[in-house]
Amino acid sequence: MTGQPGTGRRPDGAAFVIAALLAIFGAVLLWDAGRLPQDGGYAGIGPAAMPKVIGGVLILLAVLTALNGLKRAVASVPRQNPVPLLWIGGGVALQIALLHVIGFIIATGLLFAATARAFGERRLPLALAAGFALSFIVYGIFDRLLQLNLPAGPLETLIFGG
Repeated sequence: MTGQPGTGRRPDGAAFVIAALLAIFGAVLLWDAGRLPQDGGYAGIGPAAMPKVIGGVLILLAVLTALNGLKRAVASVPRQNPVPLLWIGGGVALQIALLHVIGFIIATGLLFAATARAFGERRLPLALAAGFALSFIVYGIFDRLLQLNLPAGPLETLIFGG
């Protein structure tokens, strides 16, 4: 599969699936932006401006992806390892399930540790400590500095007063 004419190359089917999804998302954004008010006031830019830009860029990416799928021969795809994806997906599911039960700091620390494990970190106590520390800092910034409420559990109530 050198990409030379007459060598039996065929278009990349995955590229066409990705291009179709990009085009669908772009079209939905453009359609939805068409329903938003167009008046921009003194700035001249209304609320529909950015969705139109993003929708247009997605459609442009769809065209470029489809063209790339036509030009390239299908390369051999290396075997994928689903374990990291399962660690991250499990961490997200765990955070969603526990966020309102145990609070932001602990739930997000667990997510951090699961993601670190997915990226190859073997020392779980270190990953948990780093995750809890970063989550504590983020919670403090949102709660005290920005005065935005994140889900509070027993730890947040004890430290920040709920």
